[in-house]
Amino acid sequence: MTSRFARAAAAGTALAVASLAFAACSSGPETTPDDVITIFAPQDSAQGQDLENNAFTELIEEKFDVDLKFETTNWDGTAAAEKRQISLASGDYPDAYMLIPWVDQFSMEELVKLGGQGVILPLDDLIGEDTPNLTAAFEKEPGFEELATAPDGKIWGIPAWNDCYHCSYPSKLWMNSEWLARLGLEQPTTPEELRTVLEAFKTQDPNGNGQADEIPLSASGGATLLSYLMNPFLYTAEMYSNAEGVNPSALGAVNGQVTLQATRDEWRDAISYVTSLYADGLIDEGAFTQNGDALTAKGNSAEGVILGSVAVMHPWFVSADNEDGRYAQYDPVAPLAGPGGDDTYYSGGGAGAAPGATFVITNRSSEAKQQKLMQIVDFMVSYEGHLQAEFGVEGVDWVQPEEGDVALDESLEPNFELTTAPSGEQLKNAWGPMAQFFSDAEFRNSQVTATDIYTAEGYERRLFEATKLYEGHESAELFPFWEVKITGDTATELATIQTNIENFIVQASAEFVTGVRDINSDADWDEFQQNLTDLGADRYVEIYQTAWDETK
Repeated sequence: MTSRFARAAAAGTALAVASLAFAACSSGPETTPDDVITIFAPQDSAQGQDLENNAFTELIEEKFDVDLKFETTNWDGTAAAEKRQISLASGDYPDAYMLIPWVDQFSMEELVKLGGQGVILPLDDLIGEDTPNLTAAFEKEPGFEELATAPDGKIWGIPAWNDCYHCSYPSKLWMNSEWLARLGLEQPTTPEELRTVLEAFKTQDPNGNGQADEIPLSASGGATLLSYLMNPFLYTAEMYSNAEGVNPSALGAVNGQVTLQATRDEWRDAISYVTSLYADGLIDEGAFTQNGDALTAKGNSAEGVILGSVAVMHPWFVSADNEDGRYAQYDPVAPLAGPGGDDTYYSGGGAGAAPGATFVITNRSSEAKQQKLMQIVDFMVSYEGHLQAEFGVEGVDWVQPEEGDVALDESLEPNFELTTAPSGEQLKNAWGPMAQFFSDAEFRNSQVTATDIYTAEGYERRLFEATKLYEGHESAELFPFWEVKITGDTATELATIQTNIENFIVQASAEFVTGVRDINSDADWDEFQQNLTDLGADRYVEIYQTAWDETK
């Protein structure tokens, strides 16, 4: 599997029906009539999305002669995953689940388990001549089908293939360039230079209001913050999409050996550095606990500009409509060079990149419903269907290119241009990322994008150009977990160990930084290592090492 595959994502659909699916359906829960299809899906009401009353929903209902009924959740990963589990446990689950990769997609372990229980149906025999768009997508991007194939060799669901360049390097730092200029500073290139800049932001009143109200460095949830600040010391994967421990983000590959990074002295050095910044008041106290709304409130503070730098994938924390021009003040900072050099930077996992599935069909679905569902997804894989599904109505939400328009990738012919929707109406007519089943590089990068990166219309180009600073700093220690296949009882054992260890490391990292645990105390460090051992760290590494060796 290629590194491109590692940072992509997949999706699919089909028409025929497998014999195993028939068996599962016959013993499944009662279903609604064949022309009524129930779907569990996340929706974002803040962007005007109401899946029951949505332009694309209406298009699908008319095109395929069905009535869609939605069981909805929101885009908060923790809440959405919990509601999905409750839905499954109730026994009265819908005909299908259609999810968002970075919100609540199914992991491979979940798919194998649910498939073995007969709750979801295998799609292998449903993919073929009757799903021409999906079949063509598999042929165009072989990694797509590979990503969709579970360790047991079956396709239990379809992921969302999203060749998102900027998503592939999620651990970015955005810094206020106007503050740097005002203080006569340059962008930092090392951890200690960053400390110097943050100290100046804290003490030298860069916003010029005479108050000590500046926040030198902030974040939301802390995952990107830790990844960016720790990577100069050792490879540290971004764990923003890992709230449930579904990926082995804490693992690295050192000289061909799977390694739990948190057991290394370099990891301790890295956390010590972050802890020192926090202790000196250079990191926002809310960095590990605040959500996106809280960070946005700081970014758009009516009292003026108070954020010096923010560790997030892209600068969504500040709105374009601020009259003081703060939207254009934040620029990306390249990976810092530390004891580990400047090539320990994490790449390989953009939004939706994890193996698993965003679309599954349950045993509640009759043969007729399965056919309809596969037709619907196959349509969304097509170019025409994709535009309408993800973005909305032509002439309203997107338009055809005009002469002189420039594609995001200037080597490509421009194919479409998104319009700027009124606030709160961005998803009024579309399913958004829930329908992002086949966004290959050609599709994504052919969209028309303004050349001024500091305008709302040029935002995608801003991200595209920013990411070039991070490309080329990929870590040799990145563990290609997506290449390994783990099945049966071992997979069941691994699921528990992985969830426990990954979640514990996220928790302990924040505790070290905020002083709940003392990183400078050998006793606390030894206790941390013992905690990892007690949770099964040795077995965790052993399982992945064995599976990885089998791929070589």
